[in-house]
Amino acid sequence: MTTENSAQSNTPAAKRLDVVIVGAGFGGMYAVYKFRQMGLNFQAFELGGDVGGVWYWNRYPGARCDLMSVDYSYGFSEEIQQEWTWSEQFAAQPEILAYANFVADRLDLRKHFKFNTRVESAIWNEEKRLWEVTTDKGERFEATYCVMATGPLSVPKDPEIPGIEKFKGRLLRAQKWPHEPISFEGKRVGLIGTGSTGIQIVQEVGRQAGELFVFQRTPSFTLPMRNNKLTPEYVAEVKRNYKGIREAARNSPNGGVRPVITRPFFSVMEHQRKQILEDTWNQGGLAFLGAFSDLMQNEEANEAVADFVRSKIEEVVNDKETAEALKPRGYPIFARRPCLDTEYYETYNLPTVHLVNCLKEQIVEITEKGVRTESREIELDILIFATGYDALTGALRAFNVVGRNGLKIQDYWKEGPQSFLGLMMEGFPNLFTTAGANGPSALANLITINEHDVDWIAGVIEHMKKNDLATVEPKKSAVKRWMDIVHALATRTLVSKAKTWWTGTNVQGKPHGLTMFTGGFNKYREHCTAAADNGYVDFSFEPREERKAA
Repeated sequence: MTTENSAQSNTPAAKRLDVVIVGAGFGGMYAVYKFRQMGLNFQAFELGGDVGGVWYWNRYPGARCDLMSVDYSYGFSEEIQQEWTWSEQFAAQPEILAYANFVADRLDLRKHFKFNTRVESAIWNEEKRLWEVTTDKGERFEATYCVMATGPLSVPKDPEIPGIEKFKGRLLRAQKWPHEPISFEGKRVGLIGTGSTGIQIVQEVGRQAGELFVFQRTPSFTLPMRNNKLTPEYVAEVKRNYKGIREAARNSPNGGVRPVITRPFFSVMEHQRKQILEDTWNQGGLAFLGAFSDLMQNEEANEAVADFVRSKIEEVVNDKETAEALKPRGYPIFARRPCLDTEYYETYNLPTVHLVNCLKEQIVEITEKGVRTESREIELDILIFATGYDALTGALRAFNVVGRNGLKIQDYWKEGPQSFLGLMMEGFPNLFTTAGANGPSALANLITINEHDVDWIAGVIEHMKKNDLATVEPKKSAVKRWMDIVHALATRTLVSKAKTWWTGTNVQGKPHGLTMFTGGFNKYREHCTAAADNGYVDFSFEPREERKAA
C-alpha cells in the first residue's frame, strides 16, 4: 500500500447529513427542534459543555438579562410557556440557564448535540454541492445545509493593554467565568470595563471585596432596573395571555413588550416632559427608553434626556469628582447599549470602592502585581476583564468558512459584514446565519429574532425540497439592495455616533460602521416575508439534477 493510500485509509469517512447546526444557544436549540420536526437528518455542535449559549459562559456575579423574562423566552411551544414559571421580572443568569436546561430536557434536545466540540472548518465542495465540516475531534461531516447559530456575542476579547500575561494574581474574564464560586472577601480586586457587564459586576463585587478598583475609560448610561419578584396572580395572567403577548412582540420594533411611544420629545410642554421622564425613571426597566419616539433622531431631545440622567448621577454619588467622572459625555444616550442596574451608582459611596478615571489617568500596562497607570501602580489580588466581545462577526470569522471558488468569509467581510437580510451571503450557497450581523440582531429581542430566522430558513429548505433544488444563494443585486437599505437607515439614527461593539470600534483593525438593520424587527419581518412570498426571486437556485459533463 502506498503512503498516500495509507493516509487516506486512516482518514475517517465523512458522515452524510442534511444539516449541520453550529451553536447551542437559543437559536441553535430551536433549530434542532424545528429541523427534527421536519424529519431532517442533522447534527449540532457546541464548544461549551451544555446548552445555553452566552448564559452557559457568563456566570459572573450579577449577570442578569435586561429584557423582562416574559420577553426573553420561547414563544413556539405552548407547553413550555405553561410549564415554566419565572420567579423575577428580570431573570438572573442561573434562572435563565435553568430555563435553557428545562427546554432541552423537556424537548429532549441534548442527544442531537456534540458538546465540548469546536467546528474548525466548513468548506463548500462545488463538485458534490455539499458543505464539508470538520471538528477539533477529527470528525468529518458532509451536509447539504449549514446553519450558523453562533450568536452576536460569542467571541470574547481582552483589552489591548500590554503585560496581561505577567499578572501573578488571579485573572478572571466575565465572558468565560469559572463554574465554581469565587470569594472576594478581603481581596483587592480590579475591574477593567464598564459596559453592561462591568456595571453588573461592580454592584455585586463592590459589596463583597476588601477593595474594588474600577478602571473606567468611557462611562455608560445606566438606568434603574427596579426588579420585582413575580406574584402568582401576575404569572397566571401572563400564561392566560401568552398568545396575544407573543403576537404583539412579533409585530413590535423591538421584538418584545417594551413600550413603544409615538410621542416626540418637543411635542409636549417642558414641565410635562420632566414629569414623563420622572415617571418612567421611577417605573424602572427600559420604560425610560420608550418615553419619547425621537430620541435616536433628534440630537437636542437626546441631549436633554442625557442631562436628566446625568442629574440623577449627581443626586446619588456623594463625591463630586467621582460623580462627574461617572457622567457619560461625548456620545448620545442609548447610542451605546442601554444598561440596567440595581444601585450601581450607590456602590461608589462605599469607602472600599474606588473609581480610576482612565481619561485622566491612563493605564500603561498590566504588571505582575496589578495595574500600572501613568501616576501609580495599583496592586491587586484579582483582576477582572469585562471588556466585551468581537461582536456580530467574530464567531464566523473565528473559524475557516470557505464558499465558492475558495472565497473565505474573512475576505468577503473585509470591508464589513454584508449579506441579504442578515440570513444568507452570495458565494456561500446553502449557508444560513441566525441573528446575523445585517439583521436587527442586538437591537431587538434575540429569542424572537432567532425563532423568526429559523422558521424562515426552514421555509427555504421546504421550498427547495418541494422543487427539487440543490443549492440556494442570494443574488449580488439583492445583497447590494439590502445593504443599501441598512446603510441608509444607519445614517438616520444617532446609534452610529458612538464608538461601541455595535459599530465594531471596540476591536482594533475591524471595519467600523453600523451594519445592523435599524428599521425595527417588525419591518425586518416584512422584508423577510416579502422575500419568500415573491417566489424567492432574489435568490439563485441550482436544480438537483446531475450536471452535464463539460
